[in-house]
Amino acid sequence: MITTCGSALRSLVGALPARHAEPVLMYVEGAAGTGKSHLLQELADLPGTPDPARRWWRCGTDGGCLDEPPAPQKPEKPGEPEKPEEPEKANEHRPEENGHRPGPTLWLVDDVHRAGEDELRRLRRMLEGLGPGSAAVVTYRPEELAVPGLPLGGPPIAYPAGLTVLRNRLAPWDEERVRRAAAGALDESSCTAEAVARLYERTAGVPRVVVDLLAMVREQWPAFTGTAAEVDAAGVPARLAELVLSRTHALAPEDRPVVWAAAVLDGPAGRDELIAVSGLGAAAGGRALLRALESAALTELDEGRYGFAVPLAASAVRATVPGPVRQDLHRRTANALSRRQPVAWAAVADHHRAAGDGHRWLRAVERAAEAAEASGRHEQAITLLERTLALPGLPPQARARLAPLLARNAVTGLRSDQTVEVLAQIVQDAALPQAVRGELRLDLGLMLCNQMGRFAEGWRVLEIAAAELHEVRSPLAVRAMAALVSPNWPGVSLDVHRGWLIRAEAAAEESGDDAMRTAVLANHVGLAMSWADPEVWDLLERLRVKSADPACARQAARGLCNAADSAVWLGFHGRVGDLLAEGRELSVRTGAPYTEHSAMATRLLQEWWTGRWLGLDKRCEDFVAATADMPFIASDAYVVRGLLAVAQGNWGEARSWLSQQGTFATEKLPVPLGAAAAGAVIRLTLARQDVDDAAERARAAWKVVADKGVWPWAAELAPWAVEALARAGDGATARTMVRNFSQGLGPGDAPAARAALVWSRAVLTETEALAQERRDGLLEAARLYEEAAAAYGELPRPYSQALTTEGAARCVLAADTGDTADGTEVAAAADAADTADTAASPARKTAKAGRTGKATGSASPDRKTGGEAAPDEAATTAALAELESCARRFTDLGAVWDAARARALLRTRQPARKGRPPGRPSHADQLSPREEEVAQLAVAGLTNREIAATLHLSPRTVEQHIAGAMRKTGALSRRDLAHRLGGAP
Repeated sequence: MITTCGSALRSLVGALPARHAEPVLMYVEGAAGTGKSHLLQELADLPGTPDPARRWWRCGTDGGCLDEPPAPQKPEKPGEPEKPEEPEKANEHRPEENGHRPGPTLWLVDDVHRAGEDELRRLRRMLEGLGPGSAAVVTYRPEELAVPGLPLGGPPIAYPAGLTVLRNRLAPWDEERVRRAAAGALDESSCTAEAVARLYERTAGVPRVVVDLLAMVREQWPAFTGTAAEVDAAGVPARLAELVLSRTHALAPEDRPVVWAAAVLDGPAGRDELIAVSGLGAAAGGRALLRALESAALTELDEGRYGFAVPLAASAVRATVPGPVRQDLHRRTANALSRRQPVAWAAVADHHRAAGDGHRWLRAVERAAEAAEASGRHEQAITLLERTLALPGLPPQARARLAPLLARNAVTGLRSDQTVEVLAQIVQDAALPQAVRGELRLDLGLMLCNQMGRFAEGWRVLEIAAAELHEVRSPLAVRAMAALVSPNWPGVSLDVHRGWLIRAEAAAEESGDDAMRTAVLANHVGLAMSWADPEVWDLLERLRVKSADPACARQAARGLCNAADSAVWLGFHGRVGDLLAEGRELSVRTGAPYTEHSAMATRLLQEWWTGRWLGLDKRCEDFVAATADMPFIASDAYVVRGLLAVAQGNWGEARSWLSQQGTFATEKLPVPLGAAAAGAVIRLTLARQDVDDAAERARAAWKVVADKGVWPWAAELAPWAVEALARAGDGATARTMVRNFSQGLGPGDAPAARAALVWSRAVLTETEALAQERRDGLLEAARLYEEAAAAYGELPRPYSQALTTEGAARCVLAADTGDTADGTEVAAAADAADTADTAASPARKTAKAGRTGKATGSASPDRKTGGEAAPDEAATTAALAELESCARRFTDLGAVWDAARARALLRTRQPARKGRPPGRPSHADQLSPREEEVAQLAVAGLTNREIAATLHLSPRTVEQHIAGAMRKTGALSRRDLAHRLGGAP
């Protein structure tokens, strides 16, 4: 039976005999460190087991000393150590000899592999004489037995007929058990999956080694952060080092090289390979291997494969090998590994370097990086090449070969921070050929722009690269020009990109290179899609042409994924799925993880706009975590997570996500993403009634879009920017924004932007009508909102549709002066809104617009309206129904803040229910609907003032509702209230 220590204990307890039952003998075998002695101690101390007398026999200590704890009835002084019995003598007859004791006995025999011949004879006699109700548990290391397979030596023991003999072999821990041990020893943040996997790999799960290594890891300085490299740097635990070195030293000097060879190979190796690396001949090597196995210095790990039982032991042995001998071992290891298939070129390179063979080392590094690139393992190639190129004294020829390989992998892969610094230094090397320097500069510029977000710097580098490469007539000059066609970066106008497109297309035709033609076409598609060129769909069909050339396919994958991203921003959500599927399939097939991840980020944007919000926050957070080495690629996920937080009312969290948690400033994001993030921040600022700050943010964000000249990208910014400026009293600029937005769109097919343009006009019309108290203006605003809602419904964008539908209902209700609600309730709600803040938003002014007429029950027009007609009763009723529908849609999406705002506006206009008894309804210890609503917004992070603005209440009323919610739930604080309500929404 093979068990862990825990299951072995259960097996032993189950096997213990009852008082008068036949005796039991249990052999427990386990390699050093697997917990045999710990198991015996647990068995001795375990409560609830049969209670025979416990007797310890620790083999190899003082001739086989028997230790028996004093019987409970004997008086003893607290803390006084027990007096050990005298060692049994071989020929001395005692009442206890041969196991005959006054009663049942549990013998706990530890480390029988240490016993000498005399001690083994006495153990045999004891076991042969076990009486009824007695048991013996005998532990040993199988690798150290004098006679393999025979714990008590030969000849076989004469077991009594009634004796039950069992055998149990302790297994190492599995990775999950190692993880639990690590979790108990390390901080939660440092107990990473990477660290656990490395702990398990290096210790083989041997419990004693795991515990000792964790102790060393925990004491590291600087503090352990959970990387595999830190586990390796911790060293070899002293117990393990002493064990393996003592076993190696026990071998004859002429046999030790086979153990040294295993240490340098550092992994399972065949007999012939071990002998070849050791430098011993076939006969001498074969004898040495047998002796190493007999002494347990090495073990058979798999059939015909030999090495150390604990991989970490190899490090301890390598450190003791004399330097010249070690170099020879590394040289022979490199040759041996080169004959394996497939060749592990990275390991071969390490051994050549350790052997001092610099030329072969660099050639192996190059082959390792090429193999990693070919199989899509770009991160492995990047790590190897960065480490190599960072070394001083590297020959210029090697640098010229390896640097482009590093750059190529970094552009395709997911990590570029250190690579950027390495390449920035290398391109300054005047000894590099101009073509090589231009190629490096091209890849450096691409990384700065695409993966690091350093657009201005990257643009300058790409311009220089285009010129350098064009001078040497390299096809890569086309790639540099094509990169300058990409329009996403801030600070460069659309016309400049169009100019680079003309140059790139001419250079691509001149080059005759299909991959470069595809690269230019891919960026042409991206440019055309960005400004809604009607011809873009024809261009896209040309990009979909299948090619067997991996370079062409990789460029096509990039173009398709970028087209999907542009389609999302334009609002062509029905086309996005196919584009992403095609692009991702090509990305996976051609080994382009950067493109693949960009497609995953686009999918998050698609899910946001199309209302697939369930679990979207978690998907965004997982994506951010997965791309932690290069956070810029996660910008889409940051912004989507921030937009969700705004809708959910988690405003403090929203600002953190929208600002990329400090990793990138909003103005440095790609223009469409930066505009969307800026729009959300402006919306938050308006909700907090900081109108002047919102207006300043609107002006700054609008300038970025206007300078770029890609007007469809203003869609997520325009409605909020227009509202901010109009409410700040700068109506002229707001009107100019709307006019420029309209002119900039021109005839292009940009459905999302056209819906946003109508929305912006609606906001401007509503704000001006409220300021002038013009009901006809409010009705015109309602019509525009309805038009925008219909457009968003066609896309579909359900959240934007609900927001604009709410706007239409809000305007109709603001224009209504009919007596459709209880006047006192409306006036009270409006007064509460006034108390909350004097600068009322359009939503809050709704409650005030018809205040005089409703309070008096009069249907006559307000004296400042010039006799304008109010909406009829049917329109008002329809508006209330739409508002109810909006509240439900917001709730279904998870937009807690929006739902609360819609319900609050609805309450100010709905008539009191007939038949309701006078006075407030009693909710006893249950939260009232208003208390629950206020509590949800409070635990989401809104201040009392912000809740009051949302729900048209006074801050004092909000304070009372929160106090009531805390009293009824027993919460001690707002944070505690979140737990009592089951978490923040």
